[in-house]
Amino acid sequence: MQGAMTDKLDAQWIAVRARLKAELGESMFNSWVKPLGPVALADGRITIAVPSRFMRDWVQSHFADRLAALWRQENPSVLGIEMQVTTSLARTPAAAAVAEAPVIPRAPSRPGLATPLTEPHERTFAEVRLLSEANTGHADRDIGAPLDARYTFDNFVVGKSNELAHAAARRVAESPDVKFNPLFLYGGVGLGKTHLMHAIAWSIRERNPGRRVIYLSAEKFMYQFIRALRFKDTMAFKQLFRSTDVLMIDDVQFISGKDSTQEEFFHTFNALVDHQRQVIISADRAPSDLEGIEARITSRLGCGLVADIHPTDYELRLGILQSKLDQSGGNRDVPPRVLEFLAHRITSNVRELEGAMNRVLAYSDLVGRPITLEMMQEVLQDLLRANDRRVTIEDIQRRTAEYFNIRLADMLSARRARAVARPRQVAMYLAKQLTSRSLPEIGRKFGGRDHTTVIHAVRKIEELREQDSSLSDDVDMLRRMLEG
Repeated sequence: MQGAMTDKLDAQWIAVRARLKAELGESMFNSWVKPLGPVALADGRITIAVPSRFMRDWVQSHFADRLAALWRQENPSVLGIEMQVTTSLARTPAAAAVAEAPVIPRAPSRPGLATPLTEPHERTFAEVRLLSEANTGHADRDIGAPLDARYTFDNFVVGKSNELAHAAARRVAESPDVKFNPLFLYGGVGLGKTHLMHAIAWSIRERNPGRRVIYLSAEKFMYQFIRALRFKDTMAFKQLFRSTDVLMIDDVQFISGKDSTQEEFFHTFNALVDHQRQVIISADRAPSDLEGIEARITSRLGCGLVADIHPTDYELRLGILQSKLDQSGGNRDVPPRVLEFLAHRITSNVRELEGAMNRVLAYSDLVGRPITLEMMQEVLQDLLRANDRRVTIEDIQRRTAEYFNIRLADMLSARRARAVARPRQVAMYLAKQLTSRSLPEIGRKFGGRDHTTVIHAVRKIEELREQDSSLSDDVDMLRRMLEG
């Protein structure tokens, strides 16, 4: 008897769902109706299971009356609808169908055609959130970016330039109760920020698979938010991102000038921190130096632990090359002087250093030539020439001092006379423009000055160049001399 009643209820629900889908459209239907499921009919009232209080409140306020009216057309004895929050998705057939639905692979786009903003088979934010609540482990993979298996703590080489960032990342990954939130990692291109973020995510998944981790770039966060706006899916978007245990956003500087995205990021950030959920952010500069980002955001980004990843030194670069060689497998016969030469000559960033090593190893495998110093110089001649042309802070200081006829020691001194201070500001400005060094690193090269001094110098020279054509010509001349 009970089975017949359940079958009858399910049959009525199928008819009601079909009508609602026609009225609401596929996107709204998938977000708010598909996860629902009837539980019982008693005293003329249908009990419908919903997976969360958030969804219960939204459905009740938006179309509970219409749901009841459509059901009365199927069964006149129905007097009303009641929503019941059900923690187990398995108890609701519709929600179970969502969790078990296969992910249809994307069809490859044809060359020359732009990829559409969304596709009919993409999961909505509500569906992804339901998967996450069911602990299927797929929520972060559906909404976030894929993790690179090479980027783990085991493969990260630690040195003086990154030891604080590495130690902080390990603490966040290994302990659910961390005193600093958010963790903000910053540094130049190719210094290991993304590697550390991936390593944190892998470590958390291994130690505690139940914790929900979302990793994505700031650009993808913006894309997902725009998609939610376009398909009127913002409530589920908010619920998804604000219910995760660990949110990791890479390259946050890319939301510069994007006011609506910054507004959503601000509220998401606050909601997570207020509920003791971990937030990890990376950028190419310190929070106070982010341009085009609202002050209320930058102040909050700096309230946890800010860890600077400095450019690598020779010892760290040599260690990275040795680690890369060990990971490549096989018995590689690479003379130590080849590694030492690369560590001395390629100083810009780790990514370029590893790329150079990959080229040498690939050339040796494909052509069958042994790895020697001469072979390496032949294979990397374009890269080595480019690095030869790179300008250092010391070059800038020396050439600027000569140009303005002051002593090189004045660049590092505490003298504030205008005849010394202005050339020093010009040198700081050029160091910011022509090198990949971070602002704190530039400050240290100028007598241990604070990064705020460098910011002031850069802004001052930018202002003066607009007002003083003579100074602007001097700066342009110096730049051409340094780059020539």
